[in-house]
Amino acid sequence: MDTTLRDGEQTSGVSFSAQEKLTIAQLLLTEVKVDRIEIASARVSEGEFQAVKRITDWATANGMIDKVEVLTFVDGDTSIKWMQKAGAKVMNLLTKGSLNHLTHQLKKTPEQHFAEIANVLKLATKKGITCNVYLEDWSNGMRFSKDYVFQYIDFLATQPVKRILLPDTLGILIPSETSKYLTEITERYPTLHFDFHGHNDYDLSVANALEAVKAGVKGLHLTINGMGERAGNTPLESVVAVLNDFQKDVKISVNEKALYKVSRLVEAFSGFRISANKPVVGENVFTQTAGIHADGDKKKNLYYNDLMPERFGRKRKYALGKTSGKANIENNLAQLGIQLSDEDLKIVTQRIIELGDKKETVTQDDLPYIISDVLDSHTIGDRVVVEDYVLTHSKNMRPSTTVILKFEDGIVEEHASGDGQYDAFMNALTRIYTKKKLPLAKLRDYIVRIPPGGKTDALCETIITWELNGREFTTTGLDSDQTVAAIKATQKMLNLI
Repeated sequence: MDTTLRDGEQTSGVSFSAQEKLTIAQLLLTEVKVDRIEIASARVSEGEFQAVKRITDWATANGMIDKVEVLTFVDGDTSIKWMQKAGAKVMNLLTKGSLNHLTHQLKKTPEQHFAEIANVLKLATKKGITCNVYLEDWSNGMRFSKDYVFQYIDFLATQPVKRILLPDTLGILIPSETSKYLTEITERYPTLHFDFHGHNDYDLSVANALEAVKAGVKGLHLTINGMGERAGNTPLESVVAVLNDFQKDVKISVNEKALYKVSRLVEAFSGFRISANKPVVGENVFTQTAGIHADGDKKKNLYYNDLMPERFGRKRKYALGKTSGKANIENNLAQLGIQLSDEDLKIVTQRIIELGDKKETVTQDDLPYIISDVLDSHTIGDRVVVEDYVLTHSKNMRPSTTVILKFEDGIVEEHASGDGQYDAFMNALTRIYTKKKLPLAKLRDYIVRIPPGGKTDALCETIITWELNGREFTTTGLDSDQTVAAIKATQKMLNLI
């Protein structure tokens, strides 16, 4: 079960719109092919209600309404009425799985709690709603009040409950405990269906999920990119890879090739950036840097493991830097369709190593420019060059820029002001391209970063995402001056469009 739209949305600062929720729900069920999705909590807001209604309308029309679940509360028929109005058919009832939570938060006895739960389950069943039950803080319950947990499950075994959901609410479990507690439960209740819901506070959620499956649970609760409050939930993409490779007796329906695309979409909708080294979906996880690795890959795939990028709709990349070797450079050139003589290849390799020593980031997109610069090639050149510019910034005056662009048919000069130096530069650039009736890409994202602990003279890497005719692409610029780095990245854009 994917709970990105419910528990994942509890990530600090994240809130999906109704249309974004619908889009993600559709992709999870039709392309990623998860078995179930938990999409919201009942009674949260009018916006949440409208989002749920759109998803349930679509799911009903497509025969998937039984795959859509909503978190509800022990509140008589209040959540049930909300669900009925929203068109949902499966409830995940939130209850107390530890005596500590029950005693200090609800201030009730187990018998009182069970009676209220039984009433909700009875009302929901009469309305044709399928019932699952969460045992909140179940993991602490097993540590400190195991008798209560067993007393509770004994009670649930007599109720109209399809699944019992066991959340490690505070992310406290280590794999050995997960295995011990869940084995004890599944052996004691072999006919009941248990789900495990992990959190990643100790970075152990994937390991805990694997132990949970080994212990006999029938379901896992996961989120795209590991989204969730605090350190997040168990990441769907990592668990899918682990189960497919290390628990081959367990069959899952998830389509691995769709994971990367949905991961990127969720990242864009949420604004929650995932780390470059995140397994399976991180930007760098299929990138080799060391030249010896690239050489080994050419010789019987010596540095490959089972995590092949093609499984996830991705490709292996070879990063360029001071540890790059000849084989690494050759791999990148081959992907660009460029062939160099051995002598030219040595010169280009040396230049890349020099750039790496200066902490400059060299990408595959930079290779044509490096080749042109180093080999003085006329076949790969800059058709558009920012020949010169003057940037001015004065107190109480708008920044302004004078720009001279060199085209193949001549030089054009333009002046403009703006809200900042780069804005002024782009305004001048826009005037030139409008005058020449040429298309100009639109800026979609702008990121500046420096090495950790960098000083005021540190190199700035400016990464700009552009869009032209529905196609997005990225260029980078590097300089100790942020605006100059942005201008370098912009010049690359001008030569790519």
